[in-house]
Amino acid sequence: MERILKHFCGYLTVERGLSPNTVSAYRSDLNDFIDFLKEKTFIDFNIINRDHIIEYLSSRKEAGLEPASLARRLVSIKVLFRYLFQEHLIPNNIADIMDSPKIWRLLPDLLSIAEVDALLGAYPAGKDPLIFRNRAILETLYSCGLRVSEATSLTVGGVNFDDETIRIVGKGNKERIVPFGRAARNILKRYLENIRPQLSRSATETTLFLSKSGRRLDRERIWRIVKDAAILAGINKNIHPHTLRHSFAGHLLENDADLRVIQELLGHVDITTTQIYTHLNQKQLLNIHRKFHPRS
Repeated sequence: MERILKHFCGYLTVERGLSPNTVSAYRSDLNDFIDFLKEKTFIDFNIINRDHIIEYLSSRKEAGLEPASLARRLVSIKVLFRYLFQEHLIPNNIADIMDSPKIWRLLPDLLSIAEVDALLGAYPAGKDPLIFRNRAILETLYSCGLRVSEATSLTVGGVNFDDETIRIVGKGNKERIVPFGRAARNILKRYLENIRPQLSRSATETTLFLSKSGRRLDRERIWRIVKDAAILAGINKNIHPHTLRHSFAGHLLENDADLRVIQELLGHVDITTTQIYTHLNQKQLLNIHRKFHPRS
């Protein structure tokens, strides 16, 4: 499969005339797809069917991949299978009639407000500075709708208690200013005044959330903090940092926030990425109708 992928990338460059960056994106997406197939012990594209593709996309959705990224993965797979069929490497193009919207618009999981409360309160109160830091991270993730990479890059100087806002550096190094709530304000203030000084090892370190050794936390550590909180809270769902971002957006929409405002808060370049949450709202309305309407 790797050999076929190499020839496919050559085809994209020579015959399709795609840029090196675009070809690199295809290669990255399809390498991930091939790794998934190998985990399932598949070594030949001939035995892959639509269910395998859907299973792959679902697994990446559960791992926190955003809908727009899922859509790109599906496009990469469809272009690959079109090439395989044209080159007579497979008898049928199984991906040709796959309905993209139904597949890539796999709705992200949301937490209820009660589940968010349980998650944010999962770590016990006490004097342990790392536990208090974890509580501050969880509160900030949900209050500001952060990507995990954004949480790792927050700085002390980016927190403005006067305006109750925080400066976030998002994708493409683009900055945005997002407000935080009263609960986040209280815990961040205590963290900065009492906890962070216990963790800091350098007067020049500007990162907001620090590790035990005084360094910037990586994404894997924040992922673990969220996972551990879900276990402590007894939430039996596949929780990850992006779940809090999804919940942030979904809860705003449920309370009639304007979609353009949510787009700005999330740092989405394209409104269509934000529109996935309108589908969440419709799903919730449908569930309520089925549960409570006497003729449902």
